[in-house]
Amino acid sequence: MKNKNINTNYKWILHITIITFFLATILNFFSDVALKESNLLVAFCILGFIVLIGIIFDIIGTAIISGREEPFHAMAAKKVFGAKEAIKLLRNANIVANFCNDVVGDISGIVSGAALMAIIVKLAFEGPKGSIYTAILGGLLSAITIGGKAIGKNIGIAKRQSIVYAVAVMLAWIEKNTGIKILPDYKNNNKNNKRKKRK
Repeated sequence: MKNKNINTNYKWILHITIITFFLATILNFFSDVALKESNLLVAFCILGFIVLIGIIFDIIGTAIISGREEPFHAMAAKKVFGAKEAIKLLRNANIVANFCNDVVGDISGIVSGAALMAIIVKLAFEGPKGSIYTAILGGLLSAITIGGKAIGKNIGIAKRQSIVYAVAVMLAWIEKNTGIKILPDYKNNNKNNKRKKRK
């Protein structure tokens, strides 16, 4: 069973690496194009949106790590839409949290930094004053990102069950309409482990 778990982990590492590449490339491309064609107000809105994405995914990751599986079993027994996906999310909490907090978090951090530099170029800061303004804007971006994530973590813990279920419903809808299984289901593996222990 250990070899199967290791193979599954390698599979998900590969999936996450590929997803990260495409997400980072797409987000960088669209933000770069949008920033070049926009005025300062729109540029700041784009920057705010990128930061917001990072905070929202941080909330989701925190909620899933701290969520409880038990309440969703009763919902799954009643065949409530999204309940089974909620259980899958919680059983794969490490993978999901890694994607939400680390992958998306790092991407949004890198892209928001690049977006800020594009805004600074638009402002055409020069000389010693330019360095001061750049440092202040960089400090503000860091403060808003870190402060937003700190608030987000509190929200993620306080509303964990509701957030997990909301994400699960979206996941169930995607899987139902595309036929693609986004998360592995370890239900059968758990049953086999229990049978072996009984023997």
